[in-house]
Amino acid sequence: MSKKESFWIPYADLMTVLMVIFLFISLSYMGLVQFQKKQQDKIFEEYKQTKENLYNELREAFKHDYQKWNLDLDKDLSIKFTNPNVLFQSGKSDITPVFQQILTVFFPKYLSVITQDKYKEKIAEIRIEGHTDDVPIHSTNDPYIDNVQLSQDRSRNVLQFLRSLPSYKKLPTETEQLLQFWLTANGLSYGRTLDSKKELTYLSKKPIDKEKSRRVEFRIVTTSEVLVEHVIEQLNK
Repeated sequence: MSKKESFWIPYADLMTVLMVIFLFISLSYMGLVQFQKKQQDKIFEEYKQTKENLYNELREAFKHDYQKWNLDLDKDLSIKFTNPNVLFQSGKSDITPVFQQILTVFFPKYLSVITQDKYKEKIAEIRIEGHTDDVPIHSTNDPYIDNVQLSQDRSRNVLQFLRSLPSYKKLPTETEQLLQFWLTANGLSYGRTLDSKKELTYLSKKPIDKEKSRRVEFRIVTTSEVLVEHVIEQLNK
């Protein structure tokens, strides 16, 4: 055997080994991609199913209340109280007696849905959001900030009132701790005003409906929603 032949045989063997290694790496990577895809699909499916179930149960729980309370339930799991004359006096943050009566009936019904065992690990946060129109409430250089304070005071007062209810005080300690973890009060000023069809004006580009924009919302954020955001971040990297 010549020196040339003795050189090429080991070289060929080396190339075969490298090809096997490359094939193994490729198969491993494909397996990882498929696994990640299955995990992502599972997250999205769980996210979709959880939202659908919560929406259907909330719709059933309040089916007799939408008209009498000026209540709207959206697919994003937000419940909107949209009658500003019932909620607060203009420029004020004190809850009206009428809205207190509504909340006294509303909150136990709401809890009967969201505190079910099947949802306890599915909900990440429940936001009580206060929204205003774009009318300045003081003569300052920044009316948006003034309305942030007003909307924050309103959402905080709603949360404070809920915590004072007998139905809240009678809750088991575990449920009370869960609500303390879930419930937040958020003042959003007029950053998310609505048009006449109750669509966000930022998206619809239509004129602001001042009356519909002055509202309080209860918004559920699911744990799957947080995971979906994480998946999207990973896909965008």
